[in-house]
Amino acid sequence: MSSSCDQSSSNRDDLFSGRCVLVNGPVIVGAGPSGLAVAAGLKQEGVPLVILERATCIASLWQNRTYDRLKLHLPKQFCELPYAPFPADFPEYPSKRHFIDYLESYARRFQIVPRFNESVLSASYDRACALWRVKTVSGCGGASVEYICRWLVVASGENAEKVVPEFEGMHEFGGSVMHACDYKSGEFYRGKKVLVVGCGNSGMEVSLDLCHHGASPSMVVRSSVHVLPREILGKSTFELGVFLMKWLPVWAVDNILLAAARLILGNIEKYGLKRPPIGPLQLKNTQGKTPVLDIGTLSRIRTGDIKIVPGIKRFFQGGVELVDGQLLEIDSVILATGYSSNVPTWLKENEFFSKDGFPNSPFPNGWKGKCGLYAVGFTRRGLSGASVDAIKVAKDIIKIWKTETKQKHHSVKVL
Repeated sequence: MSSSCDQSSSNRDDLFSGRCVLVNGPVIVGAGPSGLAVAAGLKQEGVPLVILERATCIASLWQNRTYDRLKLHLPKQFCELPYAPFPADFPEYPSKRHFIDYLESYARRFQIVPRFNESVLSASYDRACALWRVKTVSGCGGASVEYICRWLVVASGENAEKVVPEFEGMHEFGGSVMHACDYKSGEFYRGKKVLVVGCGNSGMEVSLDLCHHGASPSMVVRSSVHVLPREILGKSTFELGVFLMKWLPVWAVDNILLAAARLILGNIEKYGLKRPPIGPLQLKNTQGKTPVLDIGTLSRIRTGDIKIVPGIKRFFQGGVELVDGQLLEIDSVILATGYSSNVPTWLKENEFFSKDGFPNSPFPNGWKGKCGLYAVGFTRRGLSGASVDAIKVAKDIIKIWKTETKQKHHSVKVL
């Protein structure tokens, strides 16, 4: 897969005075679903590769930073990776454990062995030799390696780092504060008053889980949000939307979905959940904001088990003041405030990726940059979008790799 190479570059800093590895194929950064999908495509055609993962396992977001009750929000056929469907006996909406088992089986099937505990410090294109230099440091002992490769696949994902907003007085609060990525179960919060900051799918599900464990959650809703039923007439809302998009424009499909949502869910605005002025699919396509698929949270909002509150003004000892002047006594805070890409912190490139860590070109054109640079898992279209890009990236690299390999073999024969 790789071999040692001379490291005589005079401008390499002292941190990388150790090992240098020449990779005969691509380096893939990230062993989540996106990185695994690209690796599987390459493995099937015999392309050598190195896949780097900062954690100690594949799909670390799923394994280490998700709550216990999590299930896939979409039917399994929209969440499977290329070349390997879900087992037939899996439920329509696989659980967290089901999905992790599927990914681990996927890695075994395609003999994908990531290099764990290797964090990428930087990746830059060396124009002098037309190769990428990827510098890493190991979490075990701090050993450093520089990988040199023809192709670089960025698969570190949209959710690499948690977003933790700052609030006035937070240091005075005194209670438990954690991000949703560290939340596992509501068992710890039984009998407690919990403020959940954020009303996306995570905020909604964490609030519901808290209810199931006897806590009293209040959910902060600072902006408008689309809430749709997970199913319409027994069919997945997402599946229905995909089907209608084959025949109708986005605005028409949005109108149909919103009309169905009003019939099934009723008027959600009277509970403090204001809908955005543009439809859910258009909002997803233009701003990347995913609609909430309701799995029971709304019913608990209607009964008052989950309270909807406006934005936060400040925290104080044992409580919070809201923007409307309300004072709430609370025991704990859970920040369901989302995640961000970390690509700008390590990729030394400013054409393909934007400052927020996403490709500048929107889907379906954001998978390929210049000089052998690729991106997978930044479509804002979930696992299905990542799979589409993974197939494109693998095919593109395979085509070039096979052409170059044939040319090398031909040159040897001529000599």
